[in-house]
Amino acid sequence: MFDEWKAKRARKEVEFIEKAQHVKSEYIKSIMGKQHDMVGHSPIPFKMGGALDEHYYPNYCDGTAIVTKELTDHRFDSPKNDVYDAYELVMITRNKIHSITGKFALEYDDGPISRILNTIGKYSAMAKLNPFETLEYNDGCLIILPFSEPLCNLETYYKKFGLMLLIEIHRDEMEYAMQSKSTAKDLIEKLKQSGVYPFTGIKRPSVLAAS
Repeated sequence: MFDEWKAKRARKEVEFIEKAQHVKSEYIKSIMGKQHDMVGHSPIPFKMGGALDEHYYPNYCDGTAIVTKELTDHRFDSPKNDVYDAYELVMITRNKIHSITGKFALEYDDGPISRILNTIGKYSAMAKLNPFETLEYNDGCLIILPFSEPLCNLETYYKKFGLMLLIEIHRDEMEYAMQSKSTAKDLIEKLKQSGVYPFTGIKRPSVLAAS
């Protein structure tokens, strides 16, 4: 009888996880468009110390959005901040995926996207990363900001689930953004006006160069 109860409970847990994942995937699809068939799978699951799987969205813009789906956990072991009570990360490259070999062009053309996502993904479990904050990794500089309206859905068990966008920026841009939240928002406006936002990468002049 006890074994039957445990088996029934385990089935319900699996069903709930699958349902929550489906709701999350549909929410991301509503923002990013249809996902590419190829997924950058890690041989070792993220929760077991491996890398994050990378999900590619080629229809959001003239490039490719790379989104995580393993940071949020239905048991509330998820990164959170002042905007979302759970979030996943997204980075957007100007490179496009046309085939499986296209993935290799994505890795380093606009900076080490995989390394950034995994480094910040792990860090987000230890630190509260709020919108318009800046981050350093190795010799690189980043700014993080909210990318979507919060999803409020009981099936995910989150009141406010969303996406946080990471953009690699120049050091002078980071130092400018660090002055205040106002200057950080001003930097984003400059990135938008220059056609940089929402793309990552520093193979471009600083948007402050002409200031």
